[in-house]
Amino acid sequence: MTSPPRPAASLVLLRDAPEGLQVLLLERPREDNVLSGAHVFPGGKLDADDSLEASLRRFDAELSTLHARLGEPELDAIESSALFLAAVREAFEESGLLLVPGADETLAARARAMRHEGRAFSEILQILDLRLDAQAMQPWSRWVTPKTSSMMRRRFDTRFFVARLPAGQRISTDAREVVSAKWLAPRDALVRYWASEIEMAGPQIMTLAHLSRFADVDQVMRDAAGRPPPIIRPEPIDTEHGRMICYPGDPAHPVAQRAMPGPTRMLVDGSRYGPLEGFDAFFA
Repeated sequence: MTSPPRPAASLVLLRDAPEGLQVLLLERPREDNVLSGAHVFPGGKLDADDSLEASLRRFDAELSTLHARLGEPELDAIESSALFLAAVREAFEESGLLLVPGADETLAARARAMRHEGRAFSEILQILDLRLDAQAMQPWSRWVTPKTSSMMRRRFDTRFFVARLPAGQRISTDAREVVSAKWLAPRDALVRYWASEIEMAGPQIMTLAHLSRFADVDQVMRDAAGRPPPIIRPEPIDTEHGRMICYPGDPAHPVAQRAMPGPTRMLVDGSRYGPLEGFDAFFA
């Protein structure tokens, strides 16, 4: 029996560089159970502490507001807000960044030190009396792992959020969870993937293809705020070219409306995905 997907959240951290928009990618250890060796956005599964109301009340927005922004009426306000919190927590645990209004490197370093002492994120929020910056993040998309996946050993129902890099803080990764951290332009990341220099999974690949259409962080945040986050349930199909993964808008997908720009299907070659038409199809 196929297990149901686990709720998860991921934070796509963005910054403006002289050469344009850049996104933070973290390299997973080879021994990791999930996306081993892949370059990913900070993220992970929902923890029990993410639903603690005392922690959720630390957002600078009402829980009803977060519920409405997520756009999933089947969830209640606590469940919706917990996904926002999970994204913020995972970004802190994996990149050392605090999505807290006005937080500088000194405050972030204090929080990281407490984390290394073994304190839970919920404790750190309480002890340092931190407020969480819901205004700095926007829901972007929702990806549900298909029942058969060449890269994912477990299934996840992941909500992706976009957020601007907090000013005055630096990346400080957890060596147990992250091998390296890279700031890359979305197109440059796809170039490296296509050249087999880095590994990525479908959600990261297609998110980067989407982000490559934007010039700066402001454009990304406006786009996210102006639309509901699409639900993307990839569908594996067998074709004369081999196994392919198709997305909403593809003739073989049950959802006729496109969820995002880029190719509507990708060829699966082992653990690699790519458009049958070639690299430029990412940007068509």
